[in-house]
Amino acid sequence: MRRASIRRTCAALAAATSLALAATACGGTTKNDVKDSGPAASSAGKADPNAPTKKGLTVGFLPKQVNNPYFTSADNGGKKALEGLGSTYKEVGPSSATDTSGQVSYVNTLTQQQVDAMAVSAQDPGALCTALKQAMRNGIKVVTYDSDTRPGCRHAFVSQASAEDLGRTEVQLLAEQIGYKGEIAILSAAQTATNQNTWIGHMKEELKDPKYKDVELVRIAYGNDDAQASFQQTQGLLQQYPNLKGIISPTTVGIKAAAQYLSGSKYKGKVKLTGLGTPDDMRKYVKNGTVDAFELWDPAKLGELAAHTAVALSSGQITGGEGETFTAGDMGSYTIGKDGVINLGRPTVFDAENIDRFDF
Repeated sequence: MRRASIRRTCAALAAATSLALAATACGGTTKNDVKDSGPAASSAGKADPNAPTKKGLTVGFLPKQVNNPYFTSADNGGKKALEGLGSTYKEVGPSSATDTSGQVSYVNTLTQQQVDAMAVSAQDPGALCTALKQAMRNGIKVVTYDSDTRPGCRHAFVSQASAEDLGRTEVQLLAEQIGYKGEIAILSAAQTATNQNTWIGHMKEELKDPKYKDVELVRIAYGNDDAQASFQQTQGLLQQYPNLKGIISPTTVGIKAAAQYLSGSKYKGKVKLTGLGTPDDMRKYVKNGTVDAFELWDPAKLGELAAHTAVALSSGQITGGEGETFTAGDMGSYTIGKDGVINLGRPTVFDAENIDRFDF
């Protein structure tokens, strides 16, 4: 169906049946859309896992922030996958990780350009919903990756790993390093970042375990995924809490900035730091003793899986419904979970023994 004819087709359906049926058939407002409580798969028709993979598609990648090394790696993974699938990759996005209105504008731009699908890392869970729903009404498949929207605002979410795994393991890593005793802080990205807040929620749950009875979370600071701001927030934490024993930074920009500050201060080796970082960013801080261990997934694989998901949706092989399966090239088969979530896999812990085996 040509996108230009969607409006006319919906009108014809409404005349023949009912307005509600037309809205469902053409991806319009449904009960789930209104509440944003479930993925948009309910309005995407029935999946055909044996449908041929379409070629010649255009998939737009919209990261939280362009020129961020993490998203550069992730989106390059998407680009490589799309080229291998015979489709076209394009990237747009804001230069600031907190420019939510800018992200909305880029969603609208991709919609106007009539891309076949878009992969979006959302700065805010709700702010993009109106624009993304409009994209879906125009026949565009919407995948979120790295950071999700509300489920009703996209077809599927490609998660780095289980959110619970990520939140809990970061607490476990730090607690081991500080001997399960002392004050700790969290250095996050933006206050509205969906992924950060989800992980922090699981960190707080992990800390309720009796084995952490002597560990106290004293503050959550926000560096807005800006290197200078994160550096200053680290400095501020150590000035405000002189007995601080450790910091968790679940953001690649934040952990690198915190490591930079610690490595040149009297706190090096005394205040433990862990979180989510890339081996290339953190290698020197592991080798000079500033950081014992941290974790992450392969961002290029995350982008690759987002690309395969977008193409599978565009080809009708999946709709984003729970239990659907699809093959993501050499990455193998994936099953869609509750609320349209697809997990990349468990995170990898990096330390002095293995960090040189990784290059990203």
